Amino acid sequence: MSQSTSIAVEEFVERMGLVAEGDGLPRIAGRIMGLMVIEGGPVSFAQLAQRLEISRGSVSTNTRFLERLGVIERITIRGDRQDYFQLSKAPYAQLLRGSAERLSKAGAVVSQAKTALSDSDLGALHRLDELGEFYKALNDSFKQLAARFSKTD
Repeated sequence: MSQSTSIAVEEFVERMGLVAEGDGLPRIAGRIMGLMVIEGGPVSFAQLAQRLEISRGSVSTNTRFLERLGVIERITIRGDRQDYFQLSKAPYAQLLRGSAERLSKAGAVVSQAKTALSDSDLGALHRLDELGEFYKALNDSFKQLAARFSKTD
């Protein structure tokens, strides 16, 4: 890898960390995801710690987080005792499906609130209707995008 390519990769990885942090996610998780997008995998646990200059504890915490999101998966290599990681199949579709699921739960919270409120509070009911429509529209869009990215990943 040339020096200019190496610098571009480092900048991308760091910026992905900032993007994740801006979305309320751990910066290190974003950096790991950025590296995995470039590398694809498999990348060992130790390589992640070394390449990103982070502790083994941070690798452990953030790889588990990314596994739960469906972005990366843990694999083994025959004859090697350490864990390796690679991008999951259709990682972006997985992210979108997870977001859609959370939006569905948020919509259910709105529906429960509407049921619990009195019909006399029309202003609150109207605002809850708008919020419910917002969550539904996002959920529908995310599901469509997930289907699209399932085909292209």
